[in-house]
Amino acid sequence: MQDPYSFRCMPQVHGATKDVADTVNAVVEREINSVTDNPIVFHDEDAIMSGGNFHGQPLALHADFMAIAIAEIANISERRTYLLVSGQRGLPPFLAPDAGSNSGFMIAQYTAASIVSQNKQYCTPASVDSIVSSNGQEDHVSMGANAVTKLRKVVQNVQRVLAIELLTAAQALDQRRPHKSSVSIEKVWSAFRKEVSYMPKDEVLHDKLVAAEKFLNNDPEQIMA
Repeated sequence: MQDPYSFRCMPQVHGATKDVADTVNAVVEREINSVTDNPIVFHDEDAIMSGGNFHGQPLALHADFMAIAIAEIANISERRTYLLVSGQRGLPPFLAPDAGSNSGFMIAQYTAASIVSQNKQYCTPASVDSIVSSNGQEDHVSMGANAVTKLRKVVQNVQRVLAIELLTAAQALDQRRPHKSSVSIEKVWSAFRKEVSYMPKDEVLHDKLVAAEKFLNNDPEQIMA
């Protein structure tokens, strides 16, 4: 009677991630423009203060937060991909034109699921860790470098999962023809099909997945023009 949450609650899930991104952006801008000297030299006051403004905790915590938030985009995306290949709503199992003889997009969904699982491991916060160094003077460190390194991996993974969903959704849309979707979705589909073709029979998906991920880097305004 109702669509699964992965479809029905997209605005709420995606919007929550955007809220986090806005918060993280504000913190990063503030920290980039803050004083981080160690020590801080106050020329007019003829004073030198050994404070702790260099500590990376603000960035570390928010990098971990951003990893969790952006990973949710892949989590919900993989669920939609799964539903598209599950043989529901008049679509063939695995979106294979000759279901039963071909595997279709089965491996694509496997790939998305494995990437999402890896993201969950990357989302373990780095900022909760700390190793004493400098003979105990540096006894609490932010692990911010590790936080942003794994955040970058999560972002790359999310883009790949979204590319898989895009490829899968385009295949499903082709199999519902002559029915059409909204004007906006049809524009995306048309632009996508100029770069990535329909899959009439099983083939190695690697090249199509790479092309789909590349497509995501295109200017949205040009796609929707």
